[in-house]
Amino acid sequence: MNDLIKKKCVPCEGGVSPIKYDEIHKYQKKVDGWEIKPNKNKIHFLEKDFTFKNFLESQKFVNEVGKISELEGHHPDVTFGWGYAKIRITTHAIEGLSENDFILAAKIDQI
Repeated sequence: MNDLIKKKCVPCEGGVSPIKYDEIHKYQKKVDGWEIKPNKNKIHFLEKDFTFKNFLESQKFVNEVGKISELEGHHPDVTFGWGYAKIRITTHAIEGLSENDFILAAKIDQI
């Protein structure tokens, strides 16, 4: 079992450094299919595309992501429509990735 699933996201108000790029890949191995991408400002985030049979399944998935996000106090960017959902996760307060991002990704994968 993935040890990230057992953890809880901790509030991050900034003041800590994001995970260094060479450390990110150690965490990436613990989540399934999440890509690490930089945005235009070179801030890294996790991203994963999900596919579904119809709009209702996409919406149900997104609602479950919302429930988990509220419980964890860590909220991803979500785009969805007929048969798809895209989840992007980063820790905005530190402008990069933290362990919280990988915890949330692992829990989303459990849906």
